[in-house]
Amino acid sequence: MEKSNGGSAPPPPLPPPPLHMEDFPLEGKKPVKNPFVPIGALVTAGVLTAGLISFRYGNSQLGQKLMRARVIAQGATVALMMGSAYYYGDQIKLFKKGSSP
Repeated sequence: MEKSNGGSAPPPPLPPPPLHMEDFPLEGKKPVKNPFVPIGALVTAGVLTAGLISFRYGNSQLGQKLMRARVIAQGATVALMMGSAYYYGDQIKLFKKGSSP
């Protein structure tokens, strides 16, 4: 049996306020984009797609070569991401157990 609280339900919770870019200062750093990372991701996806299509049509030798090329393209993309992070001074922060960022 349900309990009645006088016939009125509690009001729904309010949505959070919208976030604006002014709320997140860049601390003197200018935003940097590396155009080679998206290009590398597209090349990786293209080679993967071509390899899967070649496997679908039964050309396993070409498919194997394309899968190897995909690994190389993927590694180059990751190397570009790490290199641009190092070059522009973005550091990966490692926190000790129990500490907060």
